[in-house]
Amino acid sequence: MNNPAPPLSGEEFVRRFAEIHPAFEPRAALVEANRCLYCFDAPCATACPTHIDVPRFIKKIASGNLRGSAQAILDANILGLSCARVCPVDVLCEGACVMNKYNRQPIEIGRLQRHAMDYFYSRGPKLAVAELGTWKVACVGGGPASLACAAELRRNGVSVTIFDRHAMPGGLNTYGIAEYKLRPADSLKEVELVRGMGVNFETGVEVGQSPGLETLEAEYDAIFLGIGLGPTQALGVSGENLPGVVDALRFIADYKTGTAQVGTRVVVVGAGNTAIDAATAAVRLNASSVSIVYRRSESEMPAFRYEFELAKQDGIEFRWLTQPVAIHGSEAVESVECVRMELGPPDEGGRRFPQPVEGSNFRLPSDMVITALGQSRLIAFLEKCRGVMLEKQRVAVTPETGQTTNPRYFAGGDCVSGGREVVDAAADGKRAARGILAWLGSSDESRPGSARQTLHSTPDSATQPTK
Repeated sequence: MNNPAPPLSGEEFVRRFAEIHPAFEPRAALVEANRCLYCFDAPCATACPTHIDVPRFIKKIASGNLRGSAQAILDANILGLSCARVCPVDVLCEGACVMNKYNRQPIEIGRLQRHAMDYFYSRGPKLAVAELGTWKVACVGGGPASLACAAELRRNGVSVTIFDRHAMPGGLNTYGIAEYKLRPADSLKEVELVRGMGVNFETGVEVGQSPGLETLEAEYDAIFLGIGLGPTQALGVSGENLPGVVDALRFIADYKTGTAQVGTRVVVVGAGNTAIDAATAAVRLNASSVSIVYRRSESEMPAFRYEFELAKQDGIEFRWLTQPVAIHGSEAVESVECVRMELGPPDEGGRRFPQPVEGSNFRLPSDMVITALGQSRLIAFLEKCRGVMLEKQRVAVTPETGQTTNPRYFAGGDCVSGGREVVDAAADGKRAARGILAWLGSSDESRPGSARQTLHSTPDSATQPTK
């Protein structure tokens, strides 16, 4: 990198990455909880992918029963702590709050959930589990989907081992979400809660190499795939291998683990939530200018609106209808060559496709380029999972159970959805755990594909999943 920005002191880092949604003071939480109407047929609970009983947990806060409130949350969502911080509540529970109908401020459900969860984790967190039976399940990947799956299985007496290639479990919660939303320490609290339930963790392990999938199939009754997605997709332009070009998830992971450097003039390519996380982090890490370039218009931006507003408050410049075509530099990034775009006629889906404007090329001076074009699929690994069918590069599952075309394999999270929210992954994992429990208990010794009966299951015996 040609011109790295001056590093932050530890104290300054903490100040600049202070949480954007601060915790409630106890009195304020009590006042907010008493604003709730405790709807019988609560739309907020319906809007939550994990269907937390929102009126129930808020009413317990109002009555001073914070542990009971936390238990009500955890009954539905073992990742209640992280979801309270990172969920897009304005489009989920708070967006569905009946207060919106009366032009009143919706109940601050996310902050109330955090209030209950912070209390729970400050008081020696522990959850009840059933006595271990004979069934064993392997979860591949240590992110939200696997954590939710493992917790639900362990609650029901199943022995579970989570295999994760990283040094620390938690997936994107630990490594890929902006520090001012969710700190690694908070993500790891949830990991330790699940570990405390008796779930085993094998970290720094690349499943498919050592151990191989054949080993897992021989030792476990079922396998859950919660592997998420792969690296950020390449730009496909000349110069993208120059020093100073980094993908957004790597950049976020590096600064969260204290190893990142940032340039003084940063260009971020893409306009999703991860792009904005990277851009706002670059500002906080002392970059003097940060620009986001996006080949479509503002109205087609994938990021949530509140993320966009946060980025504007940080002084980030948005360059709409702009497409990078090359990255220039002799030994490291010096500039990004872009072309202006215009929206053409609608395609079959009704979306107008951007087209370059001839002769509109220009250069943006830059010493760092952060790419955020969405994540690739881990196709090479998934192709090793024999009998597991893919649809549009995603694992095909039966939606109600998470079961794949190989009946011994279940899946959930981003490798199924293509990339959604933490709460969606948690819902997938829990749903798959219940599918696994039903399948394991269906006929035990005579069950097709049982580890006690045969090493490999026969995909033809599975019901064809749908997406």
